[in-house]
Amino acid sequence: MTDQITLRRPDDWHVHLRDGAMLQAVAGYTARQFGRAIIMPNLTPPITTAAAADSYRVRILGALPAGVDFTPLMTLYLTDDADPAVVEAGYRAGSWIAAKLYPARATTNSHFGVTDIAKIGGVLERMARIGMPLLVHGEVTDPQVDIFDREAAFIDDVLIPLRARLPELKIVFEHVTTEEAVAYVSESAPGIGATITPHHLVINRNALFAGGLRPHAYCLPVAKRERHRQALRRAATGGNERFFLGTDTAPHLVAAKEADCGCAGIFCAPAALEVYAGVFDEMGALDRLEAFASRNGPRFYGLPVNETRVTLRREPTAVAAELGGVRPFLAGETLPWRFVG
Repeated sequence: MTDQITLRRPDDWHVHLRDGAMLQAVAGYTARQFGRAIIMPNLTPPITTAAAADSYRVRILGALPAGVDFTPLMTLYLTDDADPAVVEAGYRAGSWIAAKLYPARATTNSHFGVTDIAKIGGVLERMARIGMPLLVHGEVTDPQVDIFDREAAFIDDVLIPLRARLPELKIVFEHVTTEEAVAYVSESAPGIGATITPHHLVINRNALFAGGLRPHAYCLPVAKRERHRQALRRAATGGNERFFLGTDTAPHLVAAKEADCGCAGIFCAPAALEVYAGVFDEMGALDRLEAFASRNGPRFYGLPVNETRVTLRREPTAVAAELGGVRPFLAGETLPWRFVG
């Protein structure tokens, strides 16, 4: 039995750090474990200009504990009126590394998002030409489509036609949650990757209703049936380089989660690597954790792997019940692995 593993420092390819007091409270948890992170742009107002992205980067760096070596990788929030020239200029200047497609009304602060992908056709063509990745929240928002089917519908209605039209466009299918998404990414032509969260590897949709309504298990995309969770576990641990780590850590205050119209999002940053290690251990795949956590993402984005290392030890780790007014994933539980730095 392996009792300790050392990896190249991982990166988190999907992070919500929020802003203001919440940014100050949560940024250190991500920076403690990861060398770099893709920062989501769904603030209010969203990150739609290079100046806004550059300013947000400064605020993130200012929120980190002293001495922490962490690189935030900024993204652009796409809107119906996004200008291809502005998108390219910000990419070439290093203000952002990718652009995020939120279908309007799909998730938190997505009401500024794209109402019809045809409206950003020129932007997507420009991104394909310059090699700029598109990060997609892969759900349709048609209220006639069942919430548990919206990811599968997005593949049929959006992704397949988009990739047929722009096969050279690099796409990250973020936080995949279904067997259909795993199959699509695995079987597609090169140029598409996918992130998998720790919580979707651990919970299925029963967690939302375990003994009552459980708002802290509510995220978007929602957790799906057990067969989908098992497909995600096989994808993450199976050695396919198209799948990589993206926590989608998304903090909200307890009061906002437990409100009449509670917020979607799971705050998994405090023990993210411990949870991933536990899953890989259960699947007999600890030897594949470094590829998933530390190599596949940099390969997709064309970045070097981190040179520094981190260590995890088989040692009980208690997850706090609450951190700064936010309840972390698996709050109050004890995990079998500990991040020791």
